[in-house]
Amino acid sequence: MLLCIDCGNTNTVFSVWDGGAFLGTWRTSTEWQRTADQYYVWLSTLMETRSLDVTIDQVIISSTVPRVVFNLRVLCDRYFGTRPLVVGKPDCLLPVPPRVEEGVRPGPDRLANAVGAFDRHGGDAVVVDFGTATNFDVVAEDGAYVGGVIAPGVNLSLEALHQGAAALPHVDITKPDRVIGTNTVSCIQSGVFWGYIGLIQGITDRIKGEYGRPMNVIGTGGLAPLFATGDVLFDVIEDDLTMHGLTVIHRYNKENGTV
Repeated sequence: MLLCIDCGNTNTVFSVWDGGAFLGTWRTSTEWQRTADQYYVWLSTLMETRSLDVTIDQVIISSTVPRVVFNLRVLCDRYFGTRPLVVGKPDCLLPVPPRVEEGVRPGPDRLANAVGAFDRHGGDAVVVDFGTATNFDVVAEDGAYVGGVIAPGVNLSLEALHQGAAALPHVDITKPDRVIGTNTVSCIQSGVFWGYIGLIQGITDRIKGEYGRPMNVIGTGGLAPLFATGDVLFDVIEDDLTMHGLTVIHRYNKENGTV
């Protein structure tokens, strides 16, 4: 059984893949101090609550936080008896290598997004991933990651606004009933929601114009469904795109004998 781990700056997601479907997915906050033993107790307890009795013997990791990887490697060795495949490392093959400037190492989550998007929808695509940052990942016709855009994430922007302006409260992001707010909270919600609608539309339109050919726009990440309610932003929304990309990368390495 394959365990997929996607470690982002804010949250880390664990998913168990049986070769055809994800049997369970769990999320925890990303903390580099968390030990392998703590990971195992947390994960095994959650698996027990789902009555999920499986043997994990393969692991693939995507991590944008290098300090976390060591303890995840210990977790794999100590409790699963396996050496994990880590996206972005030289021994982890990609179906199509990225085409970026020499010496640049794209984020492993962006590589997984490109692989997952190509596997499900083909090339010539833009993946808009709502995380700590809002990433726009451009996938070429052959499935290669060829660059993109990084913008501040929605929650990061809200937190910066709250921290930088003493009189402004912290609010939850939601679609406001009206653009013109009549109180402080609705004004902030309108500015963030419709501001990001404009950001997404503007950047994807410019990417398409520069790319010079039709492209699918794929939304992923927790806030993608919310922003899809504001306008026609995405051709499709994929909740598990990054994790799916990890399964494809693992399968490719297995077929090529690296795991």
